[in-house]
Amino acid sequence: MDNYMKMSTSVRHNRITGILFSEIASMLRKNEVNALQEECALVYWGSRVKPEPAVLIDIKSVKNLNAFKNKTIDDLEYVQPDFLLFHKNLYAENKRRTRTAGQPDLIVEVWSDGNTAEEKKFKFDLYSSSGVTEHWYIEQDTNEVACYLGKEILAAQSIKNILRTKDGLEFDLRFLAV
Repeated sequence: MDNYMKMSTSVRHNRITGILFSEIASMLRKNEVNALQEECALVYWGSRVKPEPAVLIDIKSVKNLNAFKNKTIDDLEYVQPDFLLFHKNLYAENKRRTRTAGQPDLIVEVWSDGNTAEEKKFKFDLYSSSGVTEHWYIEQDTNEVACYLGKEILAAQSIKNILRTKDGLEFDLRFLAV
């Protein structure tokens, strides 16, 4: 039972990711963005095992996009971010739309007790591999949002305020402040 409880997601975690998703619903309806929650498999080049570094895939560098979407993407390792958003950055999906490749405009992780230090470091390093990916990290028991663009540290934000991406997208999570 202990392992199951460590894997479970808190109500606050679910609400944060759900509100992030719903905040851009009108953009989703107009096909202006592609937003995905925890069930999304974001594939990457490389491996979790050193010395080969894991990096997010720049779709512009993929030589044969059809072959990549039809075969390669299904063979790659993946992570499942809590929330990710493609707005201006390119992405590709496999036929079944179960795997996505690219450098998201935004990735959000809501850390839980079940996230190990190793997993946190791996995901941070992976998301930092793209200079065009903004990535945010939220702890369960605080309002602070640690924000990065690639390896660059951005000003921290707070759930007590409306959260804004560098490109001006807004997310209002204020009612979830602790």
